[in-house]
Amino acid sequence: MTVMNPGNASIPKFFILLGFSDHPWLEMPLFIMVLVAYICTLVGNISIIVVSKVDPHLDSPMYFFLSNLSFLDLCFTTTTIPQLLVNLWGPDKSISYGGCVAQFYVFHFLGATECIILAVMSLDRYIAICKPLRYPAIMHQRLCVSLVAMVWISGLANSLLQASLTVQLPLCGNNKVDDFLCEIPVMIKMSCVDTTFNVTMLSVVVTLFTLIPLSLILVSYGFIVATVLRIRSSTGKKKAFNTCGSHVIVVCLFYGPVMCIYVQPFGTNSQDKNKLMALFYSLLTPMLNPFIYTLRNKDMKGAIRRLLLPLSHQGRE
Repeated sequence: MTVMNPGNASIPKFFILLGFSDHPWLEMPLFIMVLVAYICTLVGNISIIVVSKVDPHLDSPMYFFLSNLSFLDLCFTTTTIPQLLVNLWGPDKSISYGGCVAQFYVFHFLGATECIILAVMSLDRYIAICKPLRYPAIMHQRLCVSLVAMVWISGLANSLLQASLTVQLPLCGNNKVDDFLCEIPVMIKMSCVDTTFNVTMLSVVVTLFTLIPLSLILVSYGFIVATVLRIRSSTGKKKAFNTCGSHVIVVCLFYGPVMCIYVQPFGTNSQDKNKLMALFYSLLTPMLNPFIYTLRNKDMKGAIRRLLLPLSHQGRE
């Protein structure tokens, strides 16, 4: 069912998210796996936010940025995963036109924001390890708040540009999305007109929001490694590498799949591969982030124990 716009190009009232419907036997096991992963994502990231806010020992820029990352991951997964669960559960694979547009606006807003906040977190680690005496003076509260505001505004600007260009493309009645979410590259492929300009703009913006932050991360960790290697104490080296190791793992888990989809030449990947990569960075990475940070972080584990200890005593009483 479609409606007509002034340009005589039909706009669907709804879209069909094909998702994994070409493998119907996979839908129920995938539903269970996605549901469990989503619950773990909610519990893990909410726990990090609460612990970072409640425990005074975690009142530092590192945990301020970490709580922002956790909030971002919560929003990121909630943008797509509930709709995926609905589609996997039953025969109805539809999403309204407005819901689809809202999804790719918010999805790309949060995705671009996460690219930048990971770079900001690496900058924080660089200053903490390479300039420890000046760290409190440099990473003061006003700067941290300004950096976070810049991160969110940049992500929003990216979404307004890319999504607004995409939503203007005529679809000529095409309403079948070969994915489990409404994502800009897929929507561009569905258009019935020349999309060279959209593809070019997408490539330029992807370069700005992936390769530049990733380069900053690599440079930061290059300086960090050089500084750590000069530390004579093996305990000091271990502590420094443990502090940064969690962030490095998170960067790899997020940037790897994103670059597989967005940085390669447009349309070179099979759509099945793109679906798996999108599922990885939209669900698995946000789920793993809290476990990576808590399992490798002594301060975070101590804060969680201090938070749970009074509750355990109350339970015994």
